[in-house]
Amino acid sequence: MRIQEKARARCHWLPALDKNQDTLYLALADHLAADIAAGKMKPGDRLPPQRLLADALGVTLGTVTRAYREAERRGLTEARVGSGTRVRGQQADEPKFHHLSRASADSIDLSLSVPIPNPQRSLLLSECLQQLSRQPQTMQLMLSYQPEQGNAAQRELLAAWMTQHGLTVSAEELLLTDGGQHADYLAMQALIRPGEAVASAALTYPGMIAVARQLGLKHLPVATDHQGIRPDALERLCQQQKIRLLYIMPEYNNPSGEHMCEARREAIVKIARRHDLLLLEDGVQYVIPEQRGTPFYQLAPERSLYIFSVSKMIEGGMRFGALRAPGNLMPRLCAALRAQCWSVPGLMGAVVCQWLTSGKVDELINWQWQQVSLRQQRVSHWLGAYEPVAHPYGFHAWLKLPEPWRAVDFVGQAAQRGVTLIASDPFCVGSHPAPQAVRICVTPPESIEQLDKGLQQLANLLEEGPSHAAPLV
Repeated sequence: MRIQEKARARCHWLPALDKNQDTLYLALADHLAADIAAGKMKPGDRLPPQRLLADALGVTLGTVTRAYREAERRGLTEARVGSGTRVRGQQADEPKFHHLSRASADSIDLSLSVPIPNPQRSLLLSECLQQLSRQPQTMQLMLSYQPEQGNAAQRELLAAWMTQHGLTVSAEELLLTDGGQHADYLAMQALIRPGEAVASAALTYPGMIAVARQLGLKHLPVATDHQGIRPDALERLCQQQKIRLLYIMPEYNNPSGEHMCEARREAIVKIARRHDLLLLEDGVQYVIPEQRGTPFYQLAPERSLYIFSVSKMIEGGMRFGALRAPGNLMPRLCAALRAQCWSVPGLMGAVVCQWLTSGKVDELINWQWQQVSLRQQRVSHWLGAYEPVAHPYGFHAWLKLPEPWRAVDFVGQAAQRGVTLIASDPFCVGSHPAPQAVRICVTPPESIEQLDKGLQQLANLLEEGPSHAAPLV
């Protein structure tokens, strides 16, 4: 009895449970739902540890465990290794990751993977629009409904441009999309049924996590090493579960930065063929041909889809991309796109294609890669002692924090010093434990001097450590 009294005194949530009910775990989950609806438990509130609540209520640990699982199944809570179970409540669909900056006006934003600011982009866009305005027949055609697969001339032009840059494709293989995120959603909506399982690296792009959740798919994490997804872990998962699709970023994984060698890619293809997996390769984080491995659609064309977008090369607001897919899957993809929006607007494609044919986009892209390379060198200069993982032409670096730093504290104290970062939590698949790490994007600052200032603040924080990093006043 003394144990129960002590436990009750320590529980910040203690429902009045009627032990005469037949299914105590369901009653406990119902109590939690009612308290959330009444505002007694708010989003972000942590539930008591399971053993503590079991002692306080005088029930078995198994009862509380089943109740917590039921609450998570209903979308009431979210469990995370290392941080316990917390209330999701009305915030269940609130994204942990945002595509717009949340940095304050006086903060150095290192949080988003976006193209480096350059006034030439707006000037080039203005030129493209002026050129199109002098082509009335093209303009009239673009104002009309487009085919589901996309305007044939635009697909031909895009295929030629991609092929010229080392991504050999034909126009018949491409389906035009409203950017990479649309392609991601479209592929999984068309090819995977609700309740089926998809897999990815345990740390992956938050947009993919959001798609799987929105479509009601079972999203499973795969263990990784310094070269990305481990074949042995993928094979073991495929033996345990029926996986329909594997989402991959082989050039450099977002956020953790691993690059797959050719042998690793071939090993994954063998597993995919053995277990009949579809492969969805995200190529939005574009890499120059000299630094790129063989795309999966060239290694296994019969089962591989490839996502292409201009978001990282031209600008994120240019919502234009393509999905490369095998011919046998194209009818299903076209049907899904038709059900969503009939077709991708022709006008945006016309603007992008006008830009690509001008040749000036290549100049802008080359300038950007040179800048990215210089900026990654600044990361090595300021943070090299802490061994960040980064691709030499990648938009970000992945920093595993030294003990005793916790990611949430590092992000918070960096913000106090005028630097905006993202911790690891939004990138975690399912209940995969969030590592003590942060993603540092090198491209948002307008200048290298501004980037240096932000990186220096991070270096100072790491040197001082959390116990000495007092908030600024």
